[in-house]
Amino acid sequence: MAEAKEKKSRLLGAGEIGVSFEFFPPKSEKMEEQLWSSINRLAPLAPEFVSVTYGAGGSTRERTHATVSRIVGETALRPAAHLTCVNATKEEVDEVARAYWAAGVRHIVALRGDPADGVGSSYQPHPGGYANAADLTAGLKKIANFEISVAGYPEKHPESKTLATDMDNLKAKVDAGADRIITQFGFDNTHYLRFLERARAAGVWVPIIPGIVPIHNFRQVAGFAVRAGATVPAWLARRFEGLEDDVQSTHLVAAAVATEQAMDLVDEGVKTFHFYTLNRADLVYAICHLLGLRPLKAAPLEQRRAAS
Repeated sequence: MAEAKEKKSRLLGAGEIGVSFEFFPPKSEKMEEQLWSSINRLAPLAPEFVSVTYGAGGSTRERTHATVSRIVGETALRPAAHLTCVNATKEEVDEVARAYWAAGVRHIVALRGDPADGVGSSYQPHPGGYANAADLTAGLKKIANFEISVAGYPEKHPESKTLATDMDNLKAKVDAGADRIITQFGFDNTHYLRFLERARAAGVWVPIIPGIVPIHNFRQVAGFAVRAGATVPAWLARRFEGLEDDVQSTHLVAAAVATEQAMDLVDEGVKTFHFYTLNRADLVYAICHLLGLRPLKAAPLEQRRAAS
């Protein structure tokens, strides 16, 4: 036990932990303020990149593009724009990708996207559109030398019949040119570690970054997990039991849970994490602090403004 603690302390003090953050485009002026407050709060931690989500069928296309363009123009952060295949022809998707490249975006998170009729319905590729994320990845690589991240599902995608078919799909995305895999969030590290093992055995050698979501609202996040095919362990539910109306205690427990999960992965040799922020910074900032990250003396946002 003492050796494990010494190892963990050594890793966390070595400045070797890398992080990235996911945000979603705001729907209102108030949400816009919250988003940029979160970005400004987390920017000093110097994330490797920040991603911005893209609604089904391009429903947030303009807002996603506006958010990403503002990140490029006003900060020194590296944005990664989400892009999906749903309800669009190849030409329409390619147009969006070219617009991102012209705006200075060099990183795309390539996703198939949820079915147009919602999660749980059958996915139908758009006639003349990209069939799936592997097809989209190959298409993006033909447009420009984008850095491309794709999704991975430690407990398999809800629509995959078997773990084997799910891994075949993952390998197809990497073979098409994906540079990185970001996993769906989960709460049991065993699933991530087994997924990593299966991927390496299948010849997938790109980085596989675990996704972590701080639990601001247990019922809400548990609902997200069910739709994404991620299990919610009974022990996790017990930790939040009785805290439905106690926001402060929920956040304290959430910080402890997420930090424990991340530190256990550090002990397994994992050094990079992707945080699903839900556009809220405080919990993520606290967890990163416990992982040993410290803010730069001047935030990337301040550095860019000073240079302009």
